[in-house]
Amino acid sequence: MSQGGAAAREAAKPQDQGWAWMVLFAAVLLQGLTLGFPSCIGVFFTDLQQEFQASNSETSWFPSIMVAVLYGGGPLCSILVKRFGCRFAVMLGGLLSGVGMVSSSFCKSISQLYLTAGLITGLGSCFSFQAGVTVLGYYFVRWRTLANAMASTGVSLGFTLWPLLSQYLLDEMGWRNTFLIFGGILLNGCVCGAIMRPVQLASGSPLQSPKHAEEPGRRAEAAQLSSGASSPHPELQQQTRTACFQMLQKYLAFDIFCQNKGYQIYTIGVTWMMMGFALPHVYLVPYAIQNGVEERRAALLISVIGFINIFIRPFTGLLSGHRVFTGRRIYLFSLAVLLCGLSNFICVISAEFSMLIIYCIILSIAMSGIGALTFQVLMDVVEMERFSSALGLFTILESITLLIGPPLTGLLVDITSDFHYVFYNSSFFLISAALFMGLSFCALEKKNKLTKASKVPLGNPSRYQYNDMPTESQPESQSPPAVMYITSI
Repeated sequence: MSQGGAAAREAAKPQDQGWAWMVLFAAVLLQGLTLGFPSCIGVFFTDLQQEFQASNSETSWFPSIMVAVLYGGGPLCSILVKRFGCRFAVMLGGLLSGVGMVSSSFCKSISQLYLTAGLITGLGSCFSFQAGVTVLGYYFVRWRTLANAMASTGVSLGFTLWPLLSQYLLDEMGWRNTFLIFGGILLNGCVCGAIMRPVQLASGSPLQSPKHAEEPGRRAEAAQLSSGASSPHPELQQQTRTACFQMLQKYLAFDIFCQNKGYQIYTIGVTWMMMGFALPHVYLVPYAIQNGVEERRAALLISVIGFINIFIRPFTGLLSGHRVFTGRRIYLFSLAVLLCGLSNFICVISAEFSMLIIYCIILSIAMSGIGALTFQVLMDVVEMERFSSALGLFTILESITLLIGPPLTGLLVDITSDFHYVFYNSSFFLISAALFMGLSFCALEKKNKLTKASKVPLGNPSRYQYNDMPTESQPESQSPPAVMYITSI
């Protein structure tokens, strides 16, 4: 009894101080190990092609599957966190990531690589990253915004260090031994998870205990389903269908997509944008090598993007938070996407290393704006009480285009033998998405103003339409949702 009380007192650490900063440090490492990791895959592109005699399209499926699972596994991670807690999810993710990369070092075909590095490592990265972000909401209340901003610097650090480490190990040991070492590095996600001890509120009720955190509705539903075992079969089927519908409604907000024009436009625009967003990350290194750039210098290009992101991303976040941009962040976001698309024409004009460095600098600035604003804009167009479910649908849809974008472009490169189509495709999707979102929100804003001017009631339009003022946030004293699918671009 006394041991249990001591354990409870040990878990009940104050928030925003003490052990919370160790958890923040672990979250920084996690984001570097998970979101930063796919940035190095382009370094291995040429070697994997030669090893497996694969085409550009076949080889690009490997990073596409990894990134798509990393972004699209949010609902599964949410269920895992709710059932077992954040600590378990982070440690399981670290284990899966490590096992996936170790298994990849023994692969005999490119299709086996899809399963090991693509699916297993991608799913492990998803669990570690999203559960790691969620636990910050438990450890930080007053400094929650600062904690999330500091944690996101791990992504930029990963972008900077992974390509350099990859190129060094590839030159010294080959890709198989490099993947084996990567497996050991990614297992450190388990260490990060071990640091993330369960937190308790001042009242003593654990925030992360899945058994005690069950809401009354879920218990009632479980009791109803268990009692329904003796009921007629059609009634049990109806109960099952209702439970499935409620689960879909909770994690995938189709009702918001149908009713909220702002969310609809933004989700379609970002989903379309993702068809071209990932292309430079996958093909920039092989494109540079094909045009005579030394392999080490080609790998440096991705590191330049990450290094500049370390400094530009926080500045962009602070700038967008200024009251001048309240209600106008969507236009800043569209401008960043437009700049990202236009920058690709630099690679079309010249493939010299100096020009590619200029391209990486401009691309990094644009990426910083996209990364800092993606989810802030989503918070502006969706009520915070439905943000978690809206983000679930948002990430799943964008993961689909992240999955198919690089392989389709790789197929085009295989047919034409011209890498310029990578940047043409990327520019087309990015520029068209930027124009679609900017012009559509402008038209929606004008429509809302006309509606207000004519004073014609349209059944609470402020609830499901984009407004000039952002949606109210939940009080910080409230505990956050079970998991928020916060990803960083």
